[in-house]
Amino acid sequence: MLKRVIQVAFLLIGGALGLVFLPPLYEFINLSSNPWINNPYVSVALGAIFLFILSFSLSDYCVRFISWMEDVLFKLPAADLLFGSLGLIVGLIVAYFAGFAIGKINLPIIRDYLPVLLSIILGYLGFRVGFTKRDELVQIFSKSNPSIKKKNPDAQTGNALETKPLYKLLDTSVIIDGRIADISSTGFIEGVLVVPQFVLTELQHIADSSDTLKRTRGRRGLDILKKLQDERLTKVSISEEDFEDVQEVDLKLVRLAKKMGAQILTNDFNLNKVCDLHNVQVLNINDLANAVKPVVIPGEDMQVVVIKDGKEHNQGVAYLDDGTMIVVEGGRNYIGRSITVTVTSVLQTSAGRMIFAKPKDEQVA
Repeated sequence: MLKRVIQVAFLLIGGALGLVFLPPLYEFINLSSNPWINNPYVSVALGAIFLFILSFSLSDYCVRFISWMEDVLFKLPAADLLFGSLGLIVGLIVAYFAGFAIGKINLPIIRDYLPVLLSIILGYLGFRVGFTKRDELVQIFSKSNPSIKKKNPDAQTGNALETKPLYKLLDTSVIIDGRIADISSTGFIEGVLVVPQFVLTELQHIADSSDTLKRTRGRRGLDILKKLQDERLTKVSISEEDFEDVQEVDLKLVRLAKKMGAQILTNDFNLNKVCDLHNVQVLNINDLANAVKPVVIPGEDMQVVVIKDGKEHNQGVAYLDDGTMIVVEGGRNYIGRSITVTVTSVLQTSAGRMIFAKPKDEQVA
């Protein structure tokens, strides 16, 4: 369909060019005296036929160019396009008024071609200024009416919060983990949950993997995203922003977080460290889970079931209901039995929590 539209456009443009340029060409080659050739309808038909034939070889290139422009424009944020267009309009207006002064010059070349050149240059510069200085222009407009701030500072603060919501980027690990959906359903998460397109693409690749475990994890992640969108408690949006010069998904997340001023939601310990190095605020789900776990104090007694032996000699391993691992010194002889242990120490990191204990009878002895 697009190819047909381009061919029709070539047909119309060819007719217009034939009407404008063919009569001077007839005079140059001494054919203007022929009434059949000098007919304007003939000029329009010849120009239209010529460009229509030419369109068969050029239309494919035009379709590719238009498709490329669509991809570029669709990836740009709407605010960038809006301010870029405003800058383009301002640049063209400045070039239009500059053309009045240039029209006073008697040199034909400067008078005819310099306004066109100025329109191209100033229009491009206006678009670039509006596109790159969007945030500064927003701040200037927000500060242009100080009386509103003085009369109603609370309302002004509310508007500021509305214009700049809190963004939280989700990485692949936290989506597959699934606990983010449970946290979101409680209403503890503020702002907008943002899923970058490159994260969604990685999730789709995992869901299409030939490995059964990976495929199950990927499909679980997609189900979690659907659940988040259906909840309506927390807004979920898809960001089309991408960084073609970066291959690693984690580095793309860090750059996008810097650009948006967003936080990163993850349970990846390594990504947590990378965000700390780049001064990007990160919210680790494991830290939250450890914070809400029951506090265990050294010397406290608890009832556990030793289920397997540990890595060290004569150790046993037990687990709490929330998955916390308990290393029982001298607990290898109690595998499969429910015993009372006394906590000796607690090790807690972003990767999880580990409790060390000894059987109570051995402790007393």
